[in-house]
Amino acid sequence: MISVLPTVDKTVHTSDLLPLLGQYQLLPQLLKELVIDRAIQDMQLNIEEEAQAVEQFYAQNQLGDETRRNAWLQHYRMTPQQLTAQAQRRLKLEKFKYKHWNNQVESDFLQQKGQFDQYVYCLIRVASAEVAQELYFRLQAGEHPFAELAAQYSQGPEAQTGGLIGPVSASNLHPTLVQFLSTAQPGQVRPPVRLGEWFVIVSLKKLISAQLDDALRQQLLEQRFNDWLQIQLQSTSISDDTIAVSMQTP
Repeated sequence: MISVLPTVDKTVHTSDLLPLLGQYQLLPQLLKELVIDRAIQDMQLNIEEEAQAVEQFYAQNQLGDETRRNAWLQHYRMTPQQLTAQAQRRLKLEKFKYKHWNNQVESDFLQQKGQFDQYVYCLIRVASAEVAQELYFRLQAGEHPFAELAAQYSQGPEAQTGGLIGPVSASNLHPTLVQFLSTAQPGQVRPPVRLGEWFVIVSLKKLISAQLDDALRQQLLEQRFNDWLQIQLQSTSISDDTIAVSMQTP
C-alpha cells in the first residue's frame, strides 16, 4: 500500500524574511551583497564594457542559448533585466577595486613579496634524531646523493620523488623552513632541525622570485577589498525589519 503525505502550505510574509535569513545562515551573504551594491552604485560602464560583461557572464555560466537563459531566470526568479544587471555588476565591482586600491598594490607587493616567493627544495624527514644526524654526516661526506638517501629513508611522500618538493610558496611553508631557504645557497644542506614530530634535513634547489603579474595583482586587490569589506560589514546595522548600510570611503 502506498501512503500519501498530506500537502502542507506555508506562507512566508516579508516581515519573516530577516529572521529566516538569520536562521538559515544566509544573512551574512545578503549583507555582503548590499554593501557591494552600495559601493558600486556610482560606477559606470561604457557600451562596449556592458556588452563584454554580459558576454563573459554567459560564457562562465554556459548561458549561450536562450533555452539555458530562460531556465536560469526561472530557477533564480529573475527578470532578463536583472540578469543583465547581475552580469554587469561583476565588472563594476572590479572597476571599483581597481579605482581605489590599484595604486597601493605595488607597495603591498614589496612589503609581502617574501610570502609569494616560491621554493624548490629537497627534504628528508625521519622520526629519529640519531638517524637524521647520521644521514646528515653522509651527505656532508659526499657518500650518497641526497635523492638516494631521501628515497631510502625519508618517511613522507617526498620519498617517492627523491626528496624533491615544490615549487611551494613561502606562505605555505613552516616558518623555520622559510628562514633557512630564504638565506640558503642552492645545494646547501642544513643540519637536522626538529619540525613537530619530525627531524628534517633540507637542501635548497631553486628560489623562484615572485613577480607582480596580473594574477598576483588581482590577489592583492582582493586582499585590500576584503579587508575594507569586513570593516563595512561591522558598521551595518539590523533592526527587526530594516537593514541600514553605510559606507566608508576606501
